Amino acid sequence: MARKLKPYQTSLGFFDLAVAAPSMKAALEAWGADSNLFHQGAAKQSEDPDVIAATMAAPGVVLKRPVGSSGPFKEHSELPTSLAGDNISKKAGSSSVRRKPQKQPKRATDQAADRKAALAFEQEQERRERERAKEEAAQRKERERRQKAVDAAQSAFDAARREHEKNASDIQAQLEALEERSQAEEARWEKEKARLEAALRRARG
Repeated sequence: MARKLKPYQTSLGFFDLAVAAPSMKAALEAWGADSNLFHQGAAKQSEDPDVIAATMAAPGVVLKRPVGSSGPFKEHSELPTSLAGDNISKKAGSSSVRRKPQKQPKRATDQAADRKAALAFEQEQERRERERAKEEAAQRKERERRQKAVDAAQSAFDAARREHEKNASDIQAQLEALEERSQAEEARWEKEKARLEAALRRARG
């Protein structure tokens, strides 16, 4: 049976984030948080009626607004055009005197609405999983493409190196053969020269 959704709120980077999820763990997963923001005091279950209404209208969808603002949470929110220090200090000052939201009376349990919201959350979670799987498949395909290119380049390099080594070996063998022929020719010439010099001396008397 699907669990009842609850509105959770936190701040990450330049945005306040909110999401309707069945548990704190599910909220952290939806936000993509790598640490437990609830234990750190950086996240909480919201009791703001506007936050409750916005998140329950889009279960599982991460809604956001510029950090420190009191505007509505939206799926796509832009940063404020001015982030000057005086504006920030004004916001900080105003937040200190901002009245606390009145705690709303607990709503009557609407099982049908709860089931519908939980189903919507599960569908959004499945959509995120499909997107993540699609991204992982694309990354895997790109890694395989790069590996094929590396393998092809490595194969061409290895083939060229083997051809060079063979050519160098053939040239070295030819050089050694020429050296042997040269030494043999020098030895033959020394003998022939000695014989001819002796004959020349005899002819001169």
